[in-house]
Amino acid sequence: MTCLLEVSNLSKNYQIAKFPFKRQTVAALEPMSFEIPAHKTLAIIGETGSGKSTLAKLLVGAEKPTTGKIKLNGQMLYHGNFKQRCQHIRMIFQDSGTTLNPSLTIHQLLDEPLLLNTDLDEEQRAALIRETLQKVGLLAEHMNFYPHMFSGGQKQRISLARAIILKPQVIILDEALAALDPSLRSQMINLLLDLQQQMGLAFVLISHNLGIVRHFSDYMMVLCKGQVVEMGNTLDVLKKPKHKYTKKLIMSQHFQLLNR
Repeated sequence: MTCLLEVSNLSKNYQIAKFPFKRQTVAALEPMSFEIPAHKTLAIIGETGSGKSTLAKLLVGAEKPTTGKIKLNGQMLYHGNFKQRCQHIRMIFQDSGTTLNPSLTIHQLLDEPLLLNTDLDEEQRAALIRETLQKVGLLAEHMNFYPHMFSGGQKQRISLARAIILKPQVIILDEALAALDPSLRSQMINLLLDLQQQMGLAFVLISHNLGIVRHFSDYMMVLCKGQVVEMGNTLDVLKKPKHKYTKKLIMSQHFQLLNR
């Protein structure tokens, strides 16, 4: 299977002040390597502070890696080339409401990335906005509404529309399904899977919910204190975890489900 996203020896260190005039190096992410084919989803799980968000920031170019390379379709992605990253790797966050400027219409929100990254004229941009809204299950006339006029599930669809409007190849879902109730979550998962097949997308799913991971991802990677402790086919890892930390996470979620 052809590799779409290839990460090699990626790591991130931070310098923190320990004493006056002295600094300490803290490894937020130890060197790691992984690949994601087109049409596939890699889930990243781990407790708070395990390095999931740091990895997401490195992939979208919000942070500069200490070491390592990121390739997309065999082409190197450089940290300073933000336009390249913005077009090809997009991100959706957990609380979609806070990422939508309340003073802008949906048309204006979706028009911004097109103005910055394409040469389309006004009519072409408007047509693409209408098409993209319909693709995520909204109406073309919704482009004239404001964010406060939508429900939480609809706001997440708007965030998805903003993510796919530049026709990216990779989308990072940073707990993007966590705030939705079960029925809306199922609808969103089905929509994401449909778009994945239509557009050849690779997803990076960051989640604490192993139920979502099980149903939505093909592969999973377990992070603990910035280190990859286990990686493999999702069902294989969930059924027969090898590392004690993975077993702890699975048992913890199983216990929570039993006591709801």
